[in-house]
Formats: sequence, C-alpha cells, structure tokens
Amino acid sequence: MNGVIIVDKPSGVTSRDVVNVICKKFNTKKVGHTGTLDPIATGVLAICIGKATKLVEVLTSNDKEYVAEVKLGILTDTLDTDGKVIKENKKIINKEDLLNVLNSFIGTYNQEVPIYSAVKINGKKLYDYARDGINVDLPKRKVEIKKIELLDFKEDSYTFKVRVSKGTYIRSLIKDINEKLGVIGVMSNLRRTRQGKFDIKDAFSLDDIEKGNYKLFTITDVLKDDNCVIINDNLYNVIKNGGLIDNVYKDDYVIFIYKDEVIAIYKRYDKDSTKMKPYKMFI
Repeated sequence: MNGVIIVDKPSGVTSRDVVNVICKKFNTKKVGHTGTLDPIATGVLAICIGKATKLVEVLTSNDKEYVAEVKLGILTDTLDTDGKVIKENKKIINKEDLLNVLNSFIGTYNQEVPIYSAVKINGKKLYDYARDGINVDLPKRKVEIKKIELLDFKEDSYTFKVRVSKGTYIRSLIKDINEKLGVIGVMSNLRRTRQGKFDIKDAFSLDDIEKGNYKLFTITDVLKDDNCVIINDNLYNVIKNGGLIDNVYKDDYVIFIYKDEVIAIYKRYDKDSTKMKPYKMFI
C-alpha cells in the first residue's frame, strides 16, 4: 500500500487521530500527514502511506487555501472559540475598512507563532509552556499571504478565503488582521479547501474510507505534473544506486520517471554545485 489519500478531516479530532484511523484501516504504522489541522478545523488533509511517506516533507511545503470564519468581540487564549475567553470588547467595524486591511496583508510578513502550537522552544512544545503557565518569547516566521478575498461580512463576524505559504497560522493571521482594525476576535471555523494540487473535491470522509470508498493517489500521480524528466536505462542505473549526476537541468530539484513511474527526486548538491544528489528515493 503506497500512495496518498486525501481526507476531509472532521471537526473535533486531531490530525494524529486521523493518522491512527488510517493505520488501523490499512494495518500499517507507515503513515504520515502533511500539515497539521487544529481540532476545530476541517478539510483537506493529505495522508501518505507506505513509500509515499517520503513525500510528507514535499507536500507539507505546498501552498494551502483556507476559508476562515471570524467571531468579533472576544479574545481567547487559543485564538479560537475552543479557548478560554480572556477579553471581551464589542466594537463595530465597517466593510470598507475590513477590505483595505485584508488587502494590506498580501505579500510577506513576520508572523508570531501562537502559544498554543506544537512549535518547540528549547525542546519543549509551546502549548506545554502555555499549559504550565510559563511565559515564553514567541518566535516569528516569515510567511506569505498570496491571495485573500472577503466572502461574507456582518457586524459581529466576517468570513474570508486565503491562500498562504507553508507555516502560516490562520489563527495568528486573524489576530493580526483584527489588531490592525482595532478590534478583537477569534477564529470560529476553519476549512482547508486546497493543499498544492489537491482540492476539497478530491477528499473523502473517514466514514467513506472505512467503507472502502476512496481514491489512492500513487506517488507518480502526486508528482507527475511537477518538474519531471523521463530517463533512459543508463541514467536509471546510476540513479537507482544513488549516484551523483550532472545538473544539466539547471534546476534546484528534478523528479525522474522511468517506465511511467517516479523513481527518485534529486536536488542540487549545494548552491554552488553543478552536481545533483538523491533527495527522495522510491526504488
């Protein structure tokens, strides 16, 4: 069993819970997910099985698209409606101001990681610091907001669609948007609608999967539209043994296909090198 299943994660379970269901269903421990969704969140969660677990790092780096709902007037410790309310302040905003602020976030900025996250500081996860009541300086990460669109607006809530780079926290983005508006609010709902090439229409519920109603994307399905090169027998013999090759492709990475199957991903040896080395091997 080697491939990727796109799960429509339900609300109220963790991404790890989904992995456990898949492990049990297919009787294997070689399962990984490609980007954590909070328990409150739903939608696209790519699950890699067998040899496809080598794709976890590759797929996690893909852009993601979300539809987020925001409830105004309260602030919680987790930045979503699952947390403990720490502040309340009813303040009305207008649609024009909201549109201007949303558009101002298009581009890159340094985003503060939320305290309730699995990011580690000195070997300890941030949410463990939060639960122990320990103050810690929260790290910042450079993220990119590639597209943002207002879908719905009310006096006490709004909904937007956003496409973001790897590592972007939507809870933190909402906090930053509200701070710029001069109000407080939290994420009340989040649905991941796309990750890389996978759309929500490609996703199956856990119930579907339990009943055998799902599609398994092969490693070749996942990678075939990317930076691929079809190779001959001679180059195959070099690659299958993990040999270095000349970077005649002038790219940072190349996916090699032999007899209609992806056999390896190679990457530039280093930034100044004319050679390429194995990155992920599938043979």
